[in-house]
Amino acid sequence: MTKRQPLRLHVPEPSARPGQSTDFSYLRLTPAGAARKPPVDTTPAQTADLADSLVRVLDDSGRAVGPWVPKAEPALLIRGLRAMMKTRIFDARMLIAQRQKKTSFYMQSLGEEAIATGHAMALEPGDMCFPTYRQQGLLLARDDVSMVELICQLMSNARDPLRGRQLPVMYSYKRAGFFSISGNLATQFIQAVGWGMASAIRGDTRIASAWIGDGATAEADFHTALTFAHVYRAPVILNVVNNQWAISTFQAIAGGEATTFAQRGVGCGIASLRVDGNDWLAVLAASRWAAERARGNLGPTLIEWITYRAGAHSTSDDPSRYRPADDWQHFPLGDPIERLKRHLVHIKAWSDAQHDVLHKELEAEVRAAQQEAETHGTLHDGHIPPLASMFEDVYQDMPSHLRHQLAQLEAEHNGH
Repeated sequence: MTKRQPLRLHVPEPSARPGQSTDFSYLRLTPAGAARKPPVDTTPAQTADLADSLVRVLDDSGRAVGPWVPKAEPALLIRGLRAMMKTRIFDARMLIAQRQKKTSFYMQSLGEEAIATGHAMALEPGDMCFPTYRQQGLLLARDDVSMVELICQLMSNARDPLRGRQLPVMYSYKRAGFFSISGNLATQFIQAVGWGMASAIRGDTRIASAWIGDGATAEADFHTALTFAHVYRAPVILNVVNNQWAISTFQAIAGGEATTFAQRGVGCGIASLRVDGNDWLAVLAASRWAAERARGNLGPTLIEWITYRAGAHSTSDDPSRYRPADDWQHFPLGDPIERLKRHLVHIKAWSDAQHDVLHKELEAEVRAAQQEAETHGTLHDGHIPPLASMFEDVYQDMPSHLRHQLAQLEAEHNGH
């Protein structure tokens, strides 16, 4: 009888740990312009190669090359640059505010700004996004969303539009097509697919866009959403932001070691793309392609955005404990803001002087919004929504038992 080797369990490990040299050799990269662009009505099976390669537009010199170069005037690109810069400056100030105990919690999108801001400019009014907690760029890319309101939500003050009922950074803006953020992983996918199916049942023209991180692909809701999206050809874009780390867990633990997350879409009969998430032009082009498929009753698209979480997972996290401290400086896809800036300079639509002026303008704009928001209170000074808000907005007419409980609470609070 042949003696067999003992079985061994494989536990994926990151390419480097603290104190080691950073190593991104595991990433599957494709030269800018090399990935083909299929017709929008292509079959899901015919996107298999695009789920393994990488859609890129901007090369290292700032040139836009290849079939995915989007039709976009310089003014639109400058809007995209402005939205990314605004998001990064907003994040930086809110991170400081958390350290000053003005808010309890914050999550940056440092290094990932291109994905949300570029995607936002491929959607139309009425479309609905089902985001996670790192897509604030979807809101900050718009002119009709008040930064003051966002900051009031973060500080849970008297002008918090959600009246203290959501954790900081978990915004909700129906008028802006921004569904209430949930801390539960992957629920966004099944919610978006259901919303998109409802839009199709009504004969509407609006589409949905869902967002999760690489770690959430390990949740059952991810697979359930893919099944329903495929079977009913839901008009939805399914975004997987692969920023390499889910809190302190490397993306390989969720299954990204021997395959790509985009390939899971192809296996479920969904057109799938793997895209350079730090290339604003590639984000715009891929998002437009997916949106056109959804609006044309051609079914869903799954997009895996390759990027890197440059900062901590949240203000409660210390990434220096699980990854090399210099990873962000060595990430091969670079900084999305610098890459778009380099392109605009290359086409003579931008300059270093204009960039510096815009940076100062945005810093002043964010600072003014924060100052105004703080006039309504911060977490530190105790200006919070009134007690009555715990009982309001539950029923159209407050029932007698809640009115009685509210009266009791107010009496106790007032010392009676």
